[in-house]
This record gives sequence, C-alpha cells and structure tokens, in this order.
Amino acid sequence: MIKPPLEALLDRVDNKYALVIIAAKRARQLKEGALPLVDVESGNPVTVALEEIAAGKIRFEAPRVGIK
Repeated sequence: MIKPPLEALLDRVDNKYALVIIAAKRARQLKEGALPLVDVESGNPVTVALEEIAAGKIRFEAPRVGIK
C-alpha cells in the first residue's frame, strides 16, 4: 500500500505527472542535504518528499502555458 495515499497527494497537485516531477525535485534537494519539513520515520528521500507534499509543506508554481 502506498503511503501517503495517491488520492491525498492528487488533492494537492493537479495531475500525477506533475506530482512525479515535484516529488523527484524535492527528493533530490533532500539527498543533497536539505532538511525535511516533516517528521517521517523513513530515510528514503522520495518517501519524505511525498509526505511533505501530502502535508502541504511544499509550495510549487505551475509554469505559464503559451507561445513564446
């Protein structure tokens, strides 16, 4: 079972593809030494990133779509 549940994560992010990108970028930050924003028993950076997203601790901004 995935923890946190996918439904809880998708409430915070528009779609699953954006969720993957946000989680991967945050996991990389954690692996490079950033401090976790939530208390999680797991040492896995991806799990910590997903818990942070579910808790609403991660802010992100979608790029504008349009012709340049």
